Formats: sequence, C-alpha cells, structure tokens
Amino acid sequence: AIGVASKGAIYVNNQTTDPVYFTTQMQILNSQNLLRRVAKSLDLENDKTLSEQPKEVASTWQLVLRMFGVGKKPAMPPSDPAQDRLGAGAVASGTSNENMGEAKRLAPYVTFLNSGLKVEPVRDSRMGFARETRLIDIKFQHTDPRVAARVVNAIADTYVKANEEKKNRTSDNTSIFLQKRTAEVQSAIREGEQKKLNYAKEKGFVSLTGEENVVAERLSGLNQQLLIAENVRKETEAAYRAHEADGAIEASVNTNDKQSADAEVNRQISENESKLTLLKQKRAELLQEYTEEWPDVIATNSQIDVVEQELGRLRARATSLRTRAITSIKKNYEVAYRQALQKEQQLKAAYNEQFNKAQVQNQSAINYKIIDQELETNKTLLNGLLERQKEYAIGQDVTPNNVEVTDYALTTDSPIGPRRMRSVVTALMLSLFMGVGLALLLEYFNDTVRSTEDVERGLRLPALGVIPGLDSGKRRRFLPGRSTALQKRDGSGNELLINSDKRSPLAEAYRQLRTSVLLSTAGHAPKSLLITSSVPSEGKTTTAVNLAASLAQTGASVLLIDADMRRPRLHNVFDFSNRNGLSTILASSGSEAEMLGMVQQHEMSNLYVLTSGPVPPNPAELLGSEQMRRMLKVFGDTFTHIVIDTPPTASFTDSVLVSTLVDGVLLVVHGGRSSRHVVRRTKQILQDVGAKVFGVVLNNVDMRSHDYYYYYQQYYYKSYYGGDQEPEEDSVETSGK
Repeated sequence: AIGVASKGAIYVNNQTTDPVYFTTQMQILNSQNLLRRVAKSLDLENDKTLSEQPKEVASTWQLVLRMFGVGKKPAMPPSDPAQDRLGAGAVASGTSNENMGEAKRLAPYVTFLNSGLKVEPVRDSRMGFARETRLIDIKFQHTDPRVAARVVNAIADTYVKANEEKKNRTSDNTSIFLQKRTAEVQSAIREGEQKKLNYAKEKGFVSLTGEENVVAERLSGLNQQLLIAENVRKETEAAYRAHEADGAIEASVNTNDKQSADAEVNRQISENESKLTLLKQKRAELLQEYTEEWPDVIATNSQIDVVEQELGRLRARATSLRTRAITSIKKNYEVAYRQALQKEQQLKAAYNEQFNKAQVQNQSAINYKIIDQELETNKTLLNGLLERQKEYAIGQDVTPNNVEVTDYALTTDSPIGPRRMRSVVTALMLSLFMGVGLALLLEYFNDTVRSTEDVERGLRLPALGVIPGLDSGKRRRFLPGRSTALQKRDGSGNELLINSDKRSPLAEAYRQLRTSVLLSTAGHAPKSLLITSSVPSEGKTTTAVNLAASLAQTGASVLLIDADMRRPRLHNVFDFSNRNGLSTILASSGSEAEMLGMVQQHEMSNLYVLTSGPVPPNPAELLGSEQMRRMLKVFGDTFTHIVIDTPPTASFTDSVLVSTLVDGVLLVVHGGRSSRHVVRRTKQILQDVGAKVFGVVLNNVDMRSHDYYYYYQQYYYKSYYGGDQEPEEDSVETSGK
C-alpha cells in the first residue's frame, strides 16, 4: 500500500538546566501511557475506520509495476469536511496504574499507533550546519491522510494536556509539602532553644571555650614529649639490639684497642711473639750445624719454652680483659635502653591520664556545641523554606504551560512511499560493489603461482617453460595408430606426448622447454638434470617423461631415472618390470656392466629408462651414498643427458641430496594451485645446499586466464600448421654421447 504521512510540531520550553529534559520529553511522546490516552481520545475501540488499513483492488500487472515504482499511483480517498479540522477535540483521561484490564484491552491500538509514529527533534540547517531547536516533529504514516492527521493532532493535544495536568499536580503537592515542612522546622527550633537553655543550667556554665584551650595545650605538650621519648627509646633499643651479639661488641672493642685496658698486654704479646720468632730462627740455624744435644741448642730450647709460657700467660690475661670489656659495654647499652623505656612509659601514662581528663572535661562542651549547631541549622532551613514558599506562591500565579502546539497536521493529497525504484537501484548498486569487492579480496588473498610474472617477480627465478592444461570438456585426440601406455594422464591432468599429435600446443610447449633447458648453461648443454616439485601432484613425473622424450627426439641418448623410491611411477608409465632398478644398484657394489644392464630401452621413443626398483626402507640414505655418485659418473660417460625424477622437496630430503650431484635442478610448479610461499621455501632449501636451480616449469596453466600472449602464440601456431605439414625439429645441437 502507498503510505501518506502527516506532520505536526510541538514547542517545548526547557525551564530547567537538565540537559536530558528535551530527550525525556520525546520519550514521553512515544510512551505507552500517552498512546493509550490517545487511543481513548480517538475512540479506536469503536471507530474501526481509523485503526484498519483500507484495501485497494489492483491487478497483478499493476502490482508488479508498482514494485519498480513505475505503476499508476492509487487514488486518495475523498475528503470529509466533518473530520478535517485542526486539533483532535476533547482529550480523554489517562489510564490509572491500578486499571490493568484497560491497559491490556488498549494494547493492540497502542501497537497500531506506535507502528506508524515517528518523533524527532527539529534542527535548523539553513546556515550550512545543524543547530538545535526546542521544536519536536510528530509524524504518523497511514494510507488514509485523514487518519494520519487526526492521530498526529490527537498526540499533540494529549501531550500538552498531560503536561499541564502534571504541572498542576506538582504545584499542589509542592505547596502542601512546603507548608508541612515549615511547621516541622519551626517546632524543632522551639524545642532546640529550650534544650540548650536546660543543658546550660544543668552543667552550670555559659561557655567552655577557655577551659578547652588549657586542656588542649596540656595535651599537646605531653604529646610532643612522648614523641621525643619514643624516638630516644627507639634509638637506644636499636643500639642495644645491635650490640647483643658478642661479635658486634668485639668489633667495637677492637676499634678502641689503643685506648682500652689491655693495650699494654697486647704490646707485650707482640714483643714476645717477635722474640719467639727470633729464637726459633736461631734454633733452626744451629740445627744446620749441630745436633739436639749441643749446649747452644739446649739453651735456645729453654729460652723458647720460657717465652711460650709468658705468651700463654699474656694471652690469657688479654682474653680476660676483653671479656670484662664486652660485659661492661653490654651493660651500658642495656642500662641506657631500660632508662629510655621507663621514661617513655611514664610519659605515656601521663598522656593517657591527661587525655581521659580532657575527654571528660570537653564532653559537656561538645554536647553544647551540637545543640547549638542543630539550632542554627534549623533556623537557616526555616528562612530558606519561608523564602521558597513566597517565591513559589508568586510563580504559581504567573507560570504558564511550557509546552504548546505550534503547527497542527493537515491532510495531504500526495503519497510518500514506498520508493521501490530507489530501493531496487540501491540494492543493485550495493550487490555490484560487494561482488567487485569480494572478487578483489579473493584476488588479494590468492597466494598461488599462476603466471610467468608471478614466477619472475615472486620467486626471482626464470620461467623456462609454460605447460598448458588440457580442457576438461574436450576429448583428447591422438594420431591414428596403436595407443600406448604413455598416452595417460598424471595427477596434474596433463597429456603424455609419446605418439601424440606433434602439432599440438602441448607438444610445442615441451619443445620450448627442451630448448630453454639446453640453453640454460653457458658453452654446453647440461649433462644431468633433476626434476622435482614442492608438493605432490604438481606434474613433475609428466614433465620428466616429456622433457626426456623431447631430448631424445634430437637424436641424443637420454636416460630417465626414477629416483622417487617412495612412490615410483615410471615403470607403470612405460609398462616395464620393476624387479630391478635404482635401489638394486645403490644397495650393491656392482660393476659398470651390471649397472648398464639394469637400464631398459623404450623402442618407440628411443628413450632409456632406469626404474626405481624395489622400494627400500631407507631411500634418503641410498640417494646420498657414494654409490649414487659413482653410478651417475658411469651413466654420464654413456648417455648424453640424464633426467632424474625425485620426490617433492617440501616433504622429503631425497631431492635435496641428489641436487648436489647434478648439473642443475628444474622446479615444477602447478599453475593456480601451488602456494608462492611453499615454492619460495623449496627454492631456498635447494640453494642452501649449493644446488643450481635452472628455473621453473609452470605446469597445467590456463592460458586464456593468465598469459594472453602465450595463448595467442599457441593459437597462431596451431592455425599455421593446420594442414598436413609437420613442424620442424629444433636446431639446437647437444654435446656428448
């Protein structure tokens, strides 16, 4: 249905400084209590024409056109002069809090009013920026313009009436409260005066101020003396506790040895120790020439005994003097501490006595002050109440209602919505932007290698070849003749090219890869080449087979070795026996003839193949052995090129071990699936061990999506050789046998 909105305005004068007053009034306009009163004023329970939406009969085609905002607008209902008036008329009384039944009965009509009601403040934006006003807009949306206008006017009149009633109730309640409170304060003042007079007579004083000052001064003096006594006691106690141990007093005695009583004894001990040292030295000199029975030796021994006895006596005397000194020092510190403690206790007892006396003497003054303060407080409160009562009486007579209706709602002939075309266009634009944004986001988080630019820019390696992927919706075509086991697919979905159409873009891609490999080293073509990848199923076995076949087409003798002894596949590709192979050679120390005897030749492709042999328990140890190096030397003297297929580098170390034994490494990357981070890590692992990485073979690439120039080149090549003419072989010559 097409909606029509009517609008009215209310002016609200904020007579308080409360910043949320205006917001509170807007919430009151939306409150259920006010809307219940509006429903009663409009008599929505009995007048169903107001609360029910009128139904319009329209054809399906008209409804479809209106969905896009291009249909014919419905006709507005005819105007009724009896109902088109400003204001809603009489305002019904509000629903009391106790009348729960009436509130439930009016709940559906409150929901109806609330569904189309919109209350918002009016802001002045004519000067270029929004400024707040004290006006509130009331809007109501309905299919009938008369209903919308009546509801808006009823809400405005009901709100003004309710605000006026609230002010009157507040005024009456405030006046009663002020009168009652004034009488209570006056009675309290009279009682306070009488209580103050009776208390002064009972205690027999007029003012206690002088006595309070004398007591306070005495108490303050005792407090200062007590603090001094506590500090002295703490100092003497600390000194006493510090000198309780004999070690501390011994140190004190040692610092005063020169002034102590045993200074002379120490001097005599020192002299006798020196004399004893000389006598022992003399005895040692005599014993060098004479025996113990020599008279001089005997005399010297006697003198030594006498001196030692004297030293013993002096040391005993020194010990006795030191013990007496320590005892005396301990006693002095203890006496000082006891005296300080006794003085502190005496001052504390005097302070407590004076404090109790002060409390007893000041209790009367405190009570008297409390009575006097209560009396003064009540007098101040009474003056404020009398002043407020006068002001309120004057203001009650002149204060008008602070809410008024500035503009009543008028019936309108033009509908406002819904604007379907704008919604459709907005949804279309949002979906378009979100789709583009999602595509850009997915493109940003795509970390796969998809083109030669990704290889050269992200991996900093040359792209030696780009192998196109086969279209999954087309059948593979082969030349007429017997189908062989090489016409299969590996995990990447690429075709193996032996006996396939030599004019196909896939065959040309491998020939270009062959040319890049032969020119990858300066001066001569690489003798041995290792084919590996970062993760499984990237097409390394397919690349190894097709590259070896392409090299064999130049007339060179090419050996293809299956070094993937964890998951060997070459014996299945060529339908060879895998009873003996690479693992057999590496596990034994056979002769050159035995090694060459395990190589099998594929007559159709003129390709020599060394299968993996039985799967060993330790492939990495075999590939890194000296026998592996010796085998490659033997095969290098026999064959022009050696192509080695190894396991993925990120999963196993087999390819890393073999990479140090070959001339170069070819890294196969699945286009659009291999992570750039994983490939970069694989490159770093190979370069860390000194392997020479020739470049990257980008396998199974969708040329129409990533490399338009290459796709165009392949299309041109295919159209150029559209007849029966065969393409010429590459003219690159290889060196070696």
